[in-house]
Amino acid sequence: SQAPRRARKRAEGGASSNVFSMFDQSQIQEFKEAFTIMDQNRDGFIDKEDLRDTFAALGRINVKNEELEAMVKEAPGPINFTIFLTMFGEKLKGTDPEETILHAFNVFDTEGKGFVKADFIKEKLMTQADRFSEDEIKQMFAAFPPDVCGNLDYRNLCYVITHGEEKD
Repeated sequence: SQAPRRARKRAEGGASSNVFSMFDQSQIQEFKEAFTIMDQNRDGFIDKEDLRDTFAALGRINVKNEELEAMVKEAPGPINFTIFLTMFGEKLKGTDPEETILHAFNVFDTEGKGFVKADFIKEKLMTQADRFSEDEIKQMFAAFPPDVCGNLDYRNLCYVITHGEEKD
């Protein structure tokens, strides 16, 4: 008889275990590190005092009590790591990944042409943030070859990333 236990867990605001399947291991590790930093008193929960101390560590001293209470109230109960992860999952679930990816490319496409120079993107992908390897760049260009002028059609690339097939 699992139903009563599941209903009780939902009533208590407990997070379902599938929240961990929303993120890959490296993301979960990053969230765990953030949680650990915020859990200033190391009791396994983030409370108002932990938030106050975290803000202070970031140089923000005069955080209003109401502001901290509002943050804590966003959670369905005490904020342990699973609840913390669930809250991020819910925030991220509402975003449209295609729109997000398009926006990232739009930053480089200042004239709004719908394409960017392949050499430029290669340089950015290999030198910024989560750097691509030469092999990853080759795979991307094999799947999405630049045109004869060396332009990469990023709108089509974004569509394929999010929908899995090319637009006609």
